[in-house]
Amino acid sequence: MRQLSKPIGWIALGAIAGALATVGAQAVARGPLSPIPYEHIRQIAEVFGLAKAAYVEPIDEKKVLEGAIKGMVESLDPHSTYLAGNTLKEFREGVSGKFVGLGIQIEMQDGLVRVVAPIEGSPAERAGMKTGDLITRIDDAQVKGLSIDQAIKRMRGQPDTKVTLTVFRRDENRSFPLTITRAEITQKSVRSKNVEPGFGWIRLSQFQEGTAAETANAVRDLLKADPSLKGLVLDLRSNPGGLLDSAQGVLSLFLPEGSTAVTTDGQLPQSKSTVKVEANAIRDPANPNRRLPGALAGLPPQLRGIQVAVLVDGGSASASEIVAGAIQDAKRGVVMGAQTFGKGSVQTLHQLSADAALKLTTSRYFTPSGRSIQAKGIMPDVLVDDMENGNPYAILRMREADYDKHLAEKSGTEGKDDSLEKAREAARKQWDEEMRKPAAERSRPPEWGSEKDFALRQALNQLKGQPVVVSKVLKERKDEPKSE
Repeated sequence: MRQLSKPIGWIALGAIAGALATVGAQAVARGPLSPIPYEHIRQIAEVFGLAKAAYVEPIDEKKVLEGAIKGMVESLDPHSTYLAGNTLKEFREGVSGKFVGLGIQIEMQDGLVRVVAPIEGSPAERAGMKTGDLITRIDDAQVKGLSIDQAIKRMRGQPDTKVTLTVFRRDENRSFPLTITRAEITQKSVRSKNVEPGFGWIRLSQFQEGTAAETANAVRDLLKADPSLKGLVLDLRSNPGGLLDSAQGVLSLFLPEGSTAVTTDGQLPQSKSTVKVEANAIRDPANPNRRLPGALAGLPPQLRGIQVAVLVDGGSASASEIVAGAIQDAKRGVVMGAQTFGKGSVQTLHQLSADAALKLTTSRYFTPSGRSIQAKGIMPDVLVDDMENGNPYAILRMREADYDKHLAEKSGTEGKDDSLEKAREAARKQWDEEMRKPAAERSRPPEWGSEKDFALRQALNQLKGQPVVVSKVLKERKDEPKSE
């Protein structure tokens, strides 16, 4: 059986459905398997036989067995799982950045689907969808009551099929139907712009197959527009991670060749590795198995000297933490924002059959200096709030340490932080009060990359040597005892 290894990070953004794999470049050979006690196998067979013979109605044998596999694997940690059928298909779409749908980045707002942005050139953009539109119905289904995954599933489908959305546009105070034809969408993961003379901004929403090449092109475009570029903000806020190869490729733009990007450690010899920064680490988006030796061509030597500020928050996970940690350890730039998510584990994708695979946690990530990322994350050099008046709801964001069965550090964990629970309870009450206000009066973080983006302004101040407004409320969160 062929087994593939890919590094994986969970998607935390409504733009994409499913999970991303953090994927290594080499295949994983089958290691020695410990014998399973016969008594355990006999008991499993006995339970299956009893269910098949005595259950109130005939059982779907395949479904029951897949459920048993899924339950077994998911009892290990939050990121190990069994993928089959459409779940595996969606997983692969998330990694590739390609899917069949409408081409909109979305989030849930007040129980409705809000359009964060239509993807450039997508069916949704061509149909006239705009940022801020609220989707109230998908065909005949009310959006109220649906989860974001359920909404995405209804909007996905086969190419050249149609879906009718009922859209409410606030600034025009009207609702109207919008019929859109589904098509294959290529999700871009990189946005960039020259925010002011001498300073650029590059936003990475995830690390997919084309991210490193897109980032190289973004740097090239920024330098072309402003040859005197002296500072760059690398924005990894709420980036859930993705492909390790892409993170390695992005680091090749900022760190010297041969620098350590990340190390991994696990039970099998294949799980112990040191990933280095390579000049030819950037892969061809059209053919991920092929590297692009000339991807860095045309980038001036001055790139290595450009000051870098890396923006992170509690949603920055996995590959994002690798990039932030490597830049921080190399003292190549300053990391700013809030403590990251803490997903410091590597998942390996083992192909079981044509339509089934096992995503299994096989090792831990460590930064070049040996710091563990797992359940701790990366602590910024400068703690900065989302908004000028702070963000009291940031403490409600789930982190790796909040998940049941998360991998705890071998050296032990800190005691339960009662002050954290009290702060969360206060934030929940404040959130409830905020939600009782009319929608137009609610306090919301500004759009990232805009002139009102408070954290971005602080990053620019840091690069310019000007005073930075440091958070008075953010502090380091320790790993907490894992739940059994």
